[in-house]
Amino acid sequence: MKSRLGSLIDGLLPVFATLAALLVGAVMLIILGVNPLLAYQALIDGAFGSSNAFAETLVRATPLLLVGLGICIAYRGNVINIGGEGQMIVGALMATWVGLYFVGLPGWLMITIGMLVGTLGGCIWGGIPGILKAYFNVNEVLSTVMMNAIAVQLMNFFLTGPMIDPAQADIASQIPQTARLAEAYRFPRLVPTRLHLGALIAVFLAFFVYFLLWRTTLGYRIRAVGQNPHASHYAGIKVKRYIVVALLLSGAFAGLAGAMQVYGVNYRMITDGSPTGFTGSAGFNGIVAALFGQLHPIGTIPASILFGALLVGANAMQRVVQIPSALIIALNGLVVVFVVSSDIYRKKRQRRRISLEQDEDQSKAQLFNEPVITEEKNS
Repeated sequence: MKSRLGSLIDGLLPVFATLAALLVGAVMLIILGVNPLLAYQALIDGAFGSSNAFAETLVRATPLLLVGLGICIAYRGNVINIGGEGQMIVGALMATWVGLYFVGLPGWLMITIGMLVGTLGGCIWGGIPGILKAYFNVNEVLSTVMMNAIAVQLMNFFLTGPMIDPAQADIASQIPQTARLAEAYRFPRLVPTRLHLGALIAVFLAFFVYFLLWRTTLGYRIRAVGQNPHASHYAGIKVKRYIVVALLLSGAFAGLAGAMQVYGVNYRMITDGSPTGFTGSAGFNGIVAALFGQLHPIGTIPASILFGALLVGANAMQRVVQIPSALIIALNGLVVVFVVSSDIYRKKRQRRRISLEQDEDQSKAQLFNEPVITEEKNS
């Protein structure tokens, strides 16, 4: 009974964390002289108040879900991927290049090729830190962050040079953007909203990742390496190979997210010179969505929708109650901090619970003069 209650509390911790963040945000709103109930009502209406609003929430949730799925895979391999922004950018660049320069193919075929090429781009960009981690012991947090910076500079170079929209090439105040994709090369949309087929594909991929991790040999080996690399090596698993595979797959999903943003939402690449100019911080917000979903691919689905709703609703709240945009950034940051903190607290609770259970087993064994058999329990 205690075990079930503890698991329930662990599962609800991200929800409590989000509510706590919104409570702190309410205090900030009161200080600014804004009614928090009115503000949060605008947030809910902006995210779910109409079919178009809900569709926009799902559009914002799609890249978060895809990046989050990659984070789930990396986590099971005990590596951390902070490079979602760069992987999205590289995937989008390669997918856009294919869509712009290989014309004449049927629409369904070009969309398929674009998604595959975008996935490959993110895969390569995630695989480089994987190789550095596995074979040269380079910290993957540092390498993925640095790869983000390189990807941004590549994007700025291509969008102001080789891939710039011809209509912008001779203008003094150039906008860094590519030409638009042909109409046949765009994801089908649910008219009159911006919701596209990619949202459904992302949900399907969440179930695919669950199957991959828990029902295949590849997934078993990734999880084994993540839980105990030394025991995995002793069992004959090539640990370095599966570290690289975990980051390859993680980057692949982020690259696919970037390709979908081009073929499903923007129909071109455009930026303001920063990574968020194209990604909208999906590479980082996807990490938080994965944490909120307990780093489980199925749990990441509702978590991504929630964070998509927060992003869309926060913009609506800003328009309705006329609060500074800095407060919206602060509110999103509060949610991130509280959710990440709740995950740390959850892990501490699990370790303490396992320790108590082991102490109880030891006490019972001593009481009945039985040998103590300790086993490692999976958290």
